[in-house]
Formats: sequence, C-alpha cells, structure tokens
Amino acid sequence: MRVHLGSDHAGLDLKGQLVGWLRDHGHEPVDHGPFVFDAADDYPVFCLRAAEGVVADPGSLGVVIGGSGNGEQIAANKVEGVRAALAWSEETAALARQHNDANVLSVGGRMHPLEVMTRFVEVFLSTAFTGEQRHVRRIGMLSHFEQTGELPPLPESARGHGADA
Repeated sequence: MRVHLGSDHAGLDLKGQLVGWLRDHGHEPVDHGPFVFDAADDYPVFCLRAAEGVVADPGSLGVVIGGSGNGEQIAANKVEGVRAALAWSEETAALARQHNDANVLSVGGRMHPLEVMTRFVEVFLSTAFTGEQRHVRRIGMLSHFEQTGELPPLPESARGHGADA
C-alpha cells in the first residue's frame, strides 16, 4: 500500500523511521517532506501535500506528524475527501479506521516514543473499516456537508432545543 507522509521539524525523526519501516513491511512510502531539519518550518506546507496525495491516490493512506499532531490533523482535514484522525493509543488508531474510515492518521512526535508511534501507524494500516450502516451514514453526512455546506437535519428529539430553536 502507498502511504503518503508529511510532517514538520518535530515529526521529522518519526517520519524518517516510518519511511524505512514502511518499506521493510511491504508498503510504498511517498514522502512529501520536510527532508531536512528546520526549526522554523510550517507543517501545512507538508501535511496539505500529504493529504492531497491520499485523495489523488485511491487506496492509499496517509500519516502526518508534528509535535502534538493536532495542527497536522487540522491541516489534513482541510483537504476535501480527507478524514484525518489523531491517535494517542492503539485503540484510537484502530477506531479511526473501524468507525470513521479515516484515510490519514495524525500522531504527535513529542507525545510518545518512536516505537509506540510506529505501532499506532501499524495498527492504523492493518485495520479495516467495518462498513456498518451507522458509520456509513455518519460519514455520508460529513461528506455531504463538506461538498455542499448543508447541515444534516436535526433529529425529531432535538427540534425546538438549542441554537436551531
């Protein structure tokens, strides 16, 4: 499987390790940078390219890496068709695929040891989407909103309450 990678300086070490790990495990890494350490680099430059790579390459997945993974997830989610999830455990990495059919994983290079984050990526890549109707329905709502800007209808139980009242 092709795996598109992008990071900033805080994720550079993990990204470098992942390139080798991916090759060793039969995957094809596509590195969108950075390629040298620059403490002043900007994660959107690389993470947006990795996310666009995933969308343009059906069947591929992506991994974006920063200090916390938060900004990188936000950047990747700006690309139409991307569902990026932040993983902080093996369980969140698995659930990202099982329930959300996430196609990009975000991890924080300063949050866990390299071996632990590599395991998050391994779990993400080896886990399939369940395809359960409730998950398909929810992803459909998000995709519809992403394409049209139209909010999903409120359920009957929520009408007359809150901001939409």
